[in-house]
Amino acid sequence: MKQNPLRNMRNFWSLAVLGFAIAGVNNFLIPHVLAFQSQAAAGSIVDRQTEQRSADAATELTGKSEHREATNKQTLSSLPSPFWDLNNLAEISYSQLLEVLARRPESNNTPGETAAQPEDIARFDKIIQYAKKQNLPDRPIGEIIQAIGDNFLGQPYAEGLLDKSDAEKLIVTLNKFDCVLFVETVLAISRGVAVKDYDYQNFVNRLEQQRYVNGKINGYCSRLHYFSEWINDNQKRQTVENITTQLGGVPMNKTLNFMSQHRSSYPQMVKDEATYQCIVNQEADLAKTIVNYIPTNRIKSVYSQLKPGDIVAVATDVKGLDVTHTGFVYRNADGNLGLIHASPAGAVTVAYDLQTYISRVESAIGIVVARAKPPNQIGSIVRTSVRIHEGLKSERSNPIEV
Repeated sequence: MKQNPLRNMRNFWSLAVLGFAIAGVNNFLIPHVLAFQSQAAAGSIVDRQTEQRSADAATELTGKSEHREATNKQTLSSLPSPFWDLNNLAEISYSQLLEVLARRPESNNTPGETAAQPEDIARFDKIIQYAKKQNLPDRPIGEIIQAIGDNFLGQPYAEGLLDKSDAEKLIVTLNKFDCVLFVETVLAISRGVAVKDYDYQNFVNRLEQQRYVNGKINGYCSRLHYFSEWINDNQKRQTVENITTQLGGVPMNKTLNFMSQHRSSYPQMVKDEATYQCIVNQEADLAKTIVNYIPTNRIKSVYSQLKPGDIVAVATDVKGLDVTHTGFVYRNADGNLGLIHASPAGAVTVAYDLQTYISRVESAIGIVVARAKPPNQIGSIVRTSVRIHEGLKSERSNPIEV
């Protein structure tokens, strides 16, 4: 059969353009877009002194080569079937290319990446469909948080989910929670919904940014173990605002050193001296921070200033510890303020009255309150991709042609 030199040249240049686009987005666009996200990090010792380290952690991809091979296969499989046929290559539009590349499960979590579990993705997609149907992006961030939290009512409480593996992994679960995982998960989903960012991988990225120091996973010590530290680190990136002082909070006046003083309770610190010293250093830094709280008998007096979705941490009189539990302010149908939380009693539930609940928690002395801030000034990968695509369309209104 006689070959067509023009077609061969067109195929060659199409492949070249496609290769350049993939390399450019993989190595430049996505990392730089991610750099504009300002959410922070988390993971507390809340409840840890009473929790057993059990439950299944998510399945991890180990090794860069295996991860890249898997992501490449996933990218290829998500493309239209004719995409890799050279004769059809020129029919692929910029929008299709950007859509696929934006969906690539890129991650900066090389110290411990976590594979997406089908049941978690299915639940995430179901929640996103609910958010769209209810027009949640049009609501204040606090109301979004309460609505998203409602979707997890009845989900089981599980202990030690972050501590199953010796190596620190980015654990993602939408089917079982401890109290901190519940707060992190609902907050990460809600902040995405607020800006109509419905991408699962972006949700996972927000979890990392909320859970770890400076938003980056880098071993056990990079996790924000003390909830006061969690609030401070997230406040730096404007993920939340600590409003305890505004509500009339008083100083706790205690040294936070529970972890170093109970080293034997933390296998990661028992096994590794460097990890232990790192925690000691973090506790020394925390000594410079004044932790304020609202005494239990004054909680009702600030009800009028609280909003649905405010993060509530239960302050404690346990020596060396700041808080022992956490959840969100919940506005009941009759207007009374309660608490939605992953309860150690067994499941995600709503306590009808906030002050009454706190008064019944052993060792509780009051609450610390932080308010979520919507990421409406940051933008997301999805929105950035749309802007880039619109820019490309202004230069080239037709599908790729060379």
